[in-house]
Amino acid sequence: MNELLPLSPITVIAGHYGVGKTNFSLNLALAAQERGQEVTLMDVDIVNPYFRSSDYTDFLESRGIRIVAPVFAQSMLDTPSLPGSMQAAIEHASDTHPLIIDMGGDDEGAKAMGRFSSAIKSGDSPYTMLYVINERREIESPEETAQMLKDIERRCKIKATGVVNNTHLSEETTLSVVEASAPFAEKTASLLGLPIVCTAVPARYAQQAHVVRPFPVDRHVRMPWE
Repeated sequence: MNELLPLSPITVIAGHYGVGKTNFSLNLALAAQERGQEVTLMDVDIVNPYFRSSDYTDFLESRGIRIVAPVFAQSMLDTPSLPGSMQAAIEHASDTHPLIIDMGGDDEGAKAMGRFSSAIKSGDSPYTMLYVINERREIESPEETAQMLKDIERRCKIKATGVVNNTHLSEETTLSVVEASAPFAEKTASLLGLPIVCTAVPARYAQQAHVVRPFPVDRHVRMPWE
């Protein structure tokens, strides 16, 4: 069983393409569900045809997790629309029925999230926005990675509240890869003035990892050719 991070009624997962937002979102939802919360996972990636939460609908629903996604999320069509059920999911989020939002990783994804920013910020339920970073996927320095969040915040009109160090190399991830990423994560978080909420660690290493707030994860998201 995954250790449960404290979830706000609404938790937005943001970050650049390839950092592992979707796999982290799935693990976060599964951890919450295992602890007895009725979780909804909302996929707001309307651009990228790969690595979307909604691609794992059958798996997640079999675990009792509700999925809300763009109308054409499980197709290769280029014109998905955002259904009214997304607004309803935000309005009905609560401590016992938390909502996790997997936001798209490019400008269009952030803009799509911006459509819901007023509802997220003005509702009775507080929100969290976690900025997921991955040193092995970032081609930028900590300074550029920090600036990327500023661009995301400007587009989605929501401020981040914490950083998730999700450094990995898929199946080739070792404990040393995760632990060596600590300076990158700490520098990025310092530049942003945000706390490191957790460090994602392959579950097999979680008990021995010397990192900030280890959060054990399994690899659910696969490459298209796997």
